[in-house]
Amino acid sequence: MEKICGIDEAGRGPLAGPVTAAAVILPIGFDTGLLADSKSLPTAKRESAAKYIMNNAHWSAGWSWPEEIDTFNIHNATLLAMKRAFCTLDIRADRAVVDGKFTPSISVPCTAVVKGDTSIPAIMAASIIAKVLRDRWMIRYSWIEPEYGFESHKGYPTKMHRAICSEIGLSPIHRKSFKVNPS
Repeated sequence: MEKICGIDEAGRGPLAGPVTAAAVILPIGFDTGLLADSKSLPTAKRESAAKYIMNNAHWSAGWSWPEEIDTFNIHNATLLAMKRAFCTLDIRADRAVVDGKFTPSISVPCTAVVKGDTSIPAIMAASIIAKVLRDRWMIRYSWIEPEYGFESHKGYPTKMHRAICSEIGLSPIHRKSFKVNPS
């Protein structure tokens, strides 16, 4: 049976923190009924689905950090995170499917599928893992610099986040190449 790896990312749009990618290979018999695009799932269901995926599928994560995002741009940093996730899987995939329009440079045939996170189970699973891991990272980072409120907005450009940045400046995990305060 062909092993298909789904790849997706979370965190392209935030002003702070890493972009996180996940690569997932679902085994035969995996219960896909709990899968959906991570953005459509309430937090508790997303966490529950992530736990099930982590315990019942092959998965790995890749990260690109703010310095890499600023150096390479968000597009290339995203592809780098995807490649890192794919390359650290504990089994070899025969091919990969990626959410979006672009594919990372990896060692197997790879197809980009626009809105794949709404229709392809392996990409849905990768979407969930990437979102959960990134959110957890941002929450934990909020323990280091609680004044930024990362636990609530996860680095996304909310009005509150922009106001905090205007008041106290940027943190070490802010993406310096992103426009934090619109003029």
